[in-house]
Amino acid sequence: MLKVCTHPARIRDGDYTKAIYSMIKDQRYSDAIPVLRRQLDSSPNSRACLSLLAYCYFNTQDFINSADHYERLVRLVPQETDYKLYQAQALYQACMFDKAMKVLSTISDPLYHGRVTKLKAAIKYGEEDLVSARALLDNCAEDDPDTDINHACILYKEGRYEDALPKFATALMTQGYNPHLSYNLALCYYKLKEYNQAIKYIADIMERGIREHPELGVGMATEGIEFRSVGNTLTLHETALIEAFNLKAAIEYKIGTLDAAREALTDMPPRSEEELDAVTLHNQALINMDTKPTEGFEKLQFLLQQNPFPPETLGNLLLLYCKFGYHNLAADVMAENTHLTQKYLSQYLSGFLDALITQQTSPDDAYKKFEEIAVRHTESLRKSTKRVQEAKANQDDVAMKKAVSDFEETLESYIPVLLAQAKIYWDLEQYAQVENIFHKTVEFCSENDTWRLHVANVLFVQDNKYKEAIGFYEPLVKKNYSNLLSVDPIVLANLCVSYIMTAMNEEAEELMRKIEKEEERIHYEDPEKRVYHLSIVNLIIGTLYCSKGNYEFGISRLIRSLEPYNKKLSYETWYYTKRCILSFIENFAKRTLFPTDSFIQECLDFLDNCESFGKEVRTTEIMALEESNVHEGKNTVAYEARLLKELLLRVLIPNSLL
Repeated sequence: MLKVCTHPARIRDGDYTKAIYSMIKDQRYSDAIPVLRRQLDSSPNSRACLSLLAYCYFNTQDFINSADHYERLVRLVPQETDYKLYQAQALYQACMFDKAMKVLSTISDPLYHGRVTKLKAAIKYGEEDLVSARALLDNCAEDDPDTDINHACILYKEGRYEDALPKFATALMTQGYNPHLSYNLALCYYKLKEYNQAIKYIADIMERGIREHPELGVGMATEGIEFRSVGNTLTLHETALIEAFNLKAAIEYKIGTLDAAREALTDMPPRSEEELDAVTLHNQALINMDTKPTEGFEKLQFLLQQNPFPPETLGNLLLLYCKFGYHNLAADVMAENTHLTQKYLSQYLSGFLDALITQQTSPDDAYKKFEEIAVRHTESLRKSTKRVQEAKANQDDVAMKKAVSDFEETLESYIPVLLAQAKIYWDLEQYAQVENIFHKTVEFCSENDTWRLHVANVLFVQDNKYKEAIGFYEPLVKKNYSNLLSVDPIVLANLCVSYIMTAMNEEAEELMRKIEKEEERIHYEDPEKRVYHLSIVNLIIGTLYCSKGNYEFGISRLIRSLEPYNKKLSYETWYYTKRCILSFIENFAKRTLFPTDSFIQECLDFLDNCESFGKEVRTTEIMALEESNVHEGKNTVAYEARLLKELLLRVLIPNSLL
């Protein structure tokens, strides 16, 4: 964000009390506001009271009220140019750019030329009119230390992060430490995907903020300590803590450590929900979407109605609608907000979303649309590959770095298109065709972990290609062998099954022992933390044996996977377990199998345990439950366990005896 002149409102002489003066001096602006409002009610034209109230509103980030009170001052004292400038600043902070420009156009005093020009440049920057912003900055004084910073902001906005970095770094060295300059440096490194460098500057901002302002309660919410809202004070703004924690959350989200991303959001100074800024609200919605989807959609929909909102909001809302299967809602949002889609959606994202929505009614047309996007990306990948080879031949490190970055960026947007194409045939269970699609892209994607994972999955699902699947799963697991719990449990489970199906039982047992040891370590370090890796491995192995008709061994594995029940029984684990139990009961009813008495008793005991420990465990996602007519009392594992037990007993005991 462009750095504009610091809000220069000052306490003016007038009829205020020592108490009000003390509050403002101690930066207790929220406490001063109601006192000043009562005083203003008794003296509506009190210049001093209006000035103080506008100043307090500005420092509590209530820019609209601040602008309104400065407007009253302008009408009351039209010859006072300061009030016009303050009003324009408040309007700018409230993103009311047109009104701010109109106010600035009334300031003709040459003494204010520099500040007016910088504020106009900031407004044009906010409107994304970078050409006008740069032209205005060229008229600013060359010795103004803010000029270089503002030019660096424009370079950042243009995507020229490597050019912006040295300007921010120079300003930090010449002007001394400034949290917002450190944040700008971290932001540039984040955009360049140099996350370690970004974290270095973020950590510095956090360390100084905690040391210098313990009253802001950093980390209190994460520790479970009750702490009242610190509000949107000027002090909080000056520390850049909110920006730093949001950037840390974004980095953790990018590298796939969701727990750390959530912790970064709860570590920031506590504020009530109505006080949250748009970026924090957006990040909360995105990072908690898997656990709180309803709340997440509500926040994104709310942000979309604000002006302005984070530019990522629209694209993320549409992608999440498609991810959760709400394609009709995505289509409605795009149709109702064509002006926003043109502004905030790239040509690539717009085309990708259009193809995803089309896929629901016409897979053939969707495949063609995906193919058009894929062809463009394939051509870009070939060009990037050629540039990499040329840079390597010329030993040009700068060109090499740029070419590799372009290749990775293009590949990152190409992979979702490829996977969407493959899913069309996956849904039709035409796995050979899916494999063929992946085979065509091996020249570009062979080193990409996401591509390797999906190739492994399509080989695994074909039953007769377990050995080939191992070749793709193993590198993904061994890459993280020192921290197996960072690997998706489905990958571990599929690898174990592949080992078993190719008579590599020792390798499967060794992997499972390794997972068990890591889970024991996690349980020792944090007894309350739930981990499901070994549980999911056992679930999938048990499901495999059940599908082959070996229910006694398969269900015994399922039972083992849910022990201890208070930690392992969940919506996901129960979903797969009950399917196998139902399959067993169905085949038992058809008399295609004859289980032993001990196994029947083991199943009954297991269902009793599920009933005891499953009273609070849901069996349907909250969003799905809200859309159905199912009674909430039936949405528990305990209820379904009783039903399964009744079915088993009906099959086991003649009806006349029930």
